[in-house]
Amino acid sequence: MSTDVQQGSQDFQEWQRWHEGRIVAVAAPHGPLSLTGTHWLSEHPNGRIPAVPGEWREDGDEVVLTAAAEDGLTVDGKPLAGEVRLGADHGPIDDSRVAQGERRLVVLSREGLWAVRDFDPLSPARQAFRTIDATPYDARWSLEGTFRPYGSDRTVRVENADGRERGLGLGGEIAFRLDGAEHTLQVAVEPDGSLWAVFADATSGDSSYRFRFLRPEAPDAAGKVRVDLNRALLPPCAFADHFICPFPPPGNTLAVAVPAGERNRIDA
Repeated sequence: MSTDVQQGSQDFQEWQRWHEGRIVAVAAPHGPLSLTGTHWLSEHPNGRIPAVPGEWREDGDEVVLTAAAEDGLTVDGKPLAGEVRLGADHGPIDDSRVAQGERRLVVLSREGLWAVRDFDPLSPARQAFRTIDATPYDARWSLEGTFRPYGSDRTVRVENADGRERGLGLGGEIAFRLDGAEHTLQVAVEPDGSLWAVFADATSGDSSYRFRFLRPEAPDAAGKVRVDLNRALLPPCAFADHFICPFPPPGNTLAVAVPAGERNRIDA
């Protein structure tokens, strides 16, 4: 077997493991399919959120939760009967401080506004989910790219999946060639140095979801980065309507078709 064939087989096997891992993660008890609501406290000035136990009020840089024993809430694993002050949750959903049985009530802060997210393993979306439709690995879509950092971070206002505009931080762009032409995508730089792009292409809203994410690993010292479109991701809002995913910023809609990576959610 030639070296190229061996490498192609290895790349396919790695992609297959990645794809299977994505399905498991999405279908996990507190994965994105379990989100049943994002409740902005500004829309509930009396502190009462329908279908969510307790009373939730914002107080400066914290949320105050008041609950009675019969609400069945726990905080840090202990029953709550009284009041507790909460900051925003930043870790895995399983580690959120507030729970009711298997439900997880996650405190969220965005641009000074507070919300409570309700993750329920019994959500209809999780019960209906079957798999993720994805195009099998094709080496054509694994491209050499170059990261071009901006002199300073930029923030652009983009529409989000809930219809509101919010800021999207951008730290540079990646450039790559596809079918002989150069393309660029603006990217955010994550704390670990990896990159994050929100993009659309000629398949978006047709044979694939309306936009997707791409998460290249950190560039090397020379700025070289692997742009592997085989690992284009469905955003969380493809699995539950209650996520507030940002839409692609200006310039991140490719004129070419990218029939690679994750395409759509498939339900039973």
